[in-house]
Amino acid sequence: MHSRDQTIFALSSGRLPSAIAIVRVSGPEAGAALQQLAGKIPSPRMATRALLRDASGQAIDDAVVLWFPGPASATGEDVAEFHVHGGRAVLTSLFASLSAMKNLRAAEAGEFTRRAFENGKLDLTEAEGLDDLIHADTDRQRRQALRQFKGLLGDRARDWRAEIVEASALIEAGIDFSDEGDVPAELIAPALARIKALHENITKVLAAQGKAERLREGLVVAIAGPPNVGKSTLMNLLARREVAIVSPHAGTTRDIIEVQLDLDGYPVTVIDTAGIRETDDPVEREGVRRARARAAEADLVLWLADGDETEVEQSGDAPVWFVRNKIDLGAAAGSAKSTTSEFRISAARGDGIGDLIAALVNFAADYFGTNEGALITRERQRRLLEDTAASLERSLVAIGHGEELAAEDLRSAATSLGRLLGRVDVEDILDVIFREFCIGK
Repeated sequence: MHSRDQTIFALSSGRLPSAIAIVRVSGPEAGAALQQLAGKIPSPRMATRALLRDASGQAIDDAVVLWFPGPASATGEDVAEFHVHGGRAVLTSLFASLSAMKNLRAAEAGEFTRRAFENGKLDLTEAEGLDDLIHADTDRQRRQALRQFKGLLGDRARDWRAEIVEASALIEAGIDFSDEGDVPAELIAPALARIKALHENITKVLAAQGKAERLREGLVVAIAGPPNVGKSTLMNLLARREVAIVSPHAGTTRDIIEVQLDLDGYPVTVIDTAGIRETDDPVEREGVRRARARAAEADLVLWLADGDETEVEQSGDAPVWFVRNKIDLGAAAGSAKSTTSEFRISAARGDGIGDLIAALVNFAADYFGTNEGALITRERQRRLLEDTAASLERSLVAIGHGEELAAEDLRSAATSLGRLLGRVDVEDILDVIFREFCIGK
């Protein structure tokens, strides 16, 4: 990242062209940029109409501008916003004028949010929640991300860290008064009670987690089976649009095709794979290899077959549902009634698809579980809470061998929570986290 002394700018709204485009400027020169372009600095947080002009006095656009003096801004710095018409030529002219100003430069990905983090406007768990909120595809993902962004985990972690600090203070006071007879015992007992309660609390949180991380990543469902059994037709039917080529010729699908679905708020990635069979075609053979590998990594496999075929290839640990297609044709004709072990459908006519989708929704509900109160949504968070719990457990064991050892383990626990919040020794991961953000955020 560049120096904080520089002022950054970026498009903070959607893809061009658009009705309105928002350009945000943050840093010490934000006010000067606003004064130069709009001819004035309006009252704080008051939308004001202004004719923007470049350095030569040529009009850029008739715009609305806003002024947010720091620290009462999103980044904690002086921030200016330009709401202009969303044409490419307008943005090109505005960016050229901003770039020509001293100490102004285009922002890097996630740099606005990183400045907000560094200025204490949000902690690292809230920044991660914001990133998840931006990338949420379904309503359930949105609700989970919003809870994280509003401090669900961060607030709890700060409370836990305060408890550890208080327990540490009691133990270290006991060390200082170790020659005072009963005084150390009177201090150690309440410290032990705090540590035990905190360890139990964090252990319960860790035991209940996992499904929130799954909701963030989504459920992966692979459609597999022999060639020409209707896998691509089923894929298009689930996606409600043509995403895969449908052909009567075997081996049409040579590569992995993916589509993102929203099933009752659950994020589901459906994969159409190449028909699995022995072949001398090197391209198709590679497609079959990839199909087997992808099916082995999926969370659920829909094995599609037609006619009287009953053989299923199991290539991983995921459950496999047998889906008999083309019940409207030939030997496979019959009722669309499905059972728990087999689904009978016609991908061409839509028979039985409702039952299959309902079963997928139920599977997703069980897979993701109830996560309204889930605290952990990322591996980084889980790992640091595991470190915290391990340090607390060590401190409970160490207390019998010496208060100094227990105090050191408590310091380790507090450090892990500090890293979770992004307030202690996290420089090595900040670039990794914030570069996942889009430019302008």
